[in-house]
Amino acid sequence: MKAVLVRLAAKWKLVALFLAQFGVWGVGAAALVDSSTIPVPMDLILAGYVWADKSHFWLYCLLASAGSAIGGLLPYGLGRAGGELFLLKRVNRKRYERIRARFERQEFLAMMIPSMLPPPTPWKACVFAAGVFEMRIVPFMLAVFTGRMVRWLVLSLLVLKLGPGAVGLVEHHRLVLVAIVGGLAVVGFAWWWMRKKRAGKLKG
Repeated sequence: MKAVLVRLAAKWKLVALFLAQFGVWGVGAAALVDSSTIPVPMDLILAGYVWADKSHFWLYCLLASAGSAIGGLLPYGLGRAGGELFLLKRVNRKRYERIRARFERQEFLAMMIPSMLPPPTPWKACVFAAGVFEMRIVPFMLAVFTGRMVRWLVLSLLVLKLGPGAVGLVEHHRLVLVAIVGGLAVVGFAWWWMRKKRAGKLKG
């Protein structure tokens, strides 16, 4: 963990000092800041915690995912407070209606899938849109938490296998991670669809 804080100190001195104050909770605090306001190198931060304390990798993924879900409430709240006009100024009406339809069809997946994907996915824009289209708060937080948990568990397993250098590998082979995460999303959607279909048959 100390080695990662040293790496962070070179370009992200304030972030390193911030994390040092929180100890084990620093990864959750960093995720909260990253999701709500200031972007920070979350993959590098998480990799440092996981590599320093391998047996508790799941705990760091849990804390980071929870911090991200809580932090996301700020852009979500801004969208819900009247972001429709703001959004329409940045996307044309056709795209706006397409995003709306996606949330109306399956809001959970519309928020979970972007939460699973690494940068440069426009995650905050998706969160803002979730607020604009009035996604319910509890499903919103669960979708963000689930998506982030999947993403960071995949990253943690790569770090455990390859070392902290896995972060650089992910950055240079982003499409591979997107393919892995996308595959998991497809499997999850297929499971959800089959369960929904089965429940419909039982009601009928």
